[in-house]
Amino acid sequence: MHMTKRTLAAAIALLLSYPFAVSAQAGPVVRSLQGLNDITTTNISATAEMLDEALFSFRPTEEVRSMGELLAHIAGAQYSFCSVAAGEDNPNSENFEQSATTKAQINAALDGGFAYCTRVYAGMTDAASTGMVSFFGDDMTKSGVLAFNSMHNYEHYGNLVTYMRLNGIVPPSSR
Repeated sequence: MHMTKRTLAAAIALLLSYPFAVSAQAGPVVRSLQGLNDITTTNISATAEMLDEALFSFRPTEEVRSMGELLAHIAGAQYSFCSVAAGEDNPNSENFEQSATTKAQINAALDGGFAYCTRVYAGMTDAASTGMVSFFGDDMTKSGVLAFNSMHNYEHYGNLVTYMRLNGIVPPSSR
């Protein structure tokens, strides 16, 4: 019985330390990039959740994407950019701007894209993030591609903030 308690205590200690051991694989560069990504993910996801279905079709002028199209574009970009950083083929073949037209479809596409990038971050180390990849025809580090993804998210979140303000909505980042 005494050995069983000791074995159980060791197993619990091992399980409790597991998240710390996994997260310790990522160094300060990847953790910093993940932090930026988490902020954009949180704000964009909150935006998609809080908007009424009717606002997904709102566009201030005909020349720009609607709110739903922006969110669908962001969802697809997650796969495009994070697959490059991972050195993988893009696992998504859908054009969400055309295939995801309802709030539920767009939110599901965003959830899938953000989850994919989270998996890429989980497998990335600082050493691996210095590897070079081809990105839009140029050589860039994997960490540079991940930074670009967050920048791209913020670019379009800025569009969404303007659209929300035009509709009298306080954006998630200002709440």
